[in-house]
Amino acid sequence: MADIQKIVEELSQLTVLEAAELATALEEAWGVSAAAAVAVAAPAGGGDAGAAAEEKDEFDVILTGDGGKKIQVIKEVRAITGLGLADAKALVEGAPKAVKEGVNKAEAEEIKKKIEEAGGTVELK
Repeated sequence: MADIQKIVEELSQLTVLEAAELATALEEAWGVSAAAAVAVAAPAGGGDAGAAAEEKDEFDVILTGDGGKKIQVIKEVRAITGLGLADAKALVEGAPKAVKEGVNKAEAEEIKKKIEEAGGTVELK
């Protein structure tokens, strides 16, 4: 599983041109069409040109406070992040701190909802 995550991280760093070249190479090597993969990769890489400035597609979920319910918020942060007790406690006590970074809007909203239900306060950036 760690190898897959490493591949995903490396592929995420490709430029649009590199992604297109990779798609072509895979198409030739495996005899399959990678047109859909290139279409998905193009907006992500080309977003820096200003088009993505209109609508943000990656968010950082920032815990801004525990709302006086530190234990419940620590439990929720642990469930969301997979952190151990000491790390989750340090994150909550060190607020404002990022709980998750670079997540899509739906996931960011879901995390925000869970933390707020536990009593914490959250900001999406």
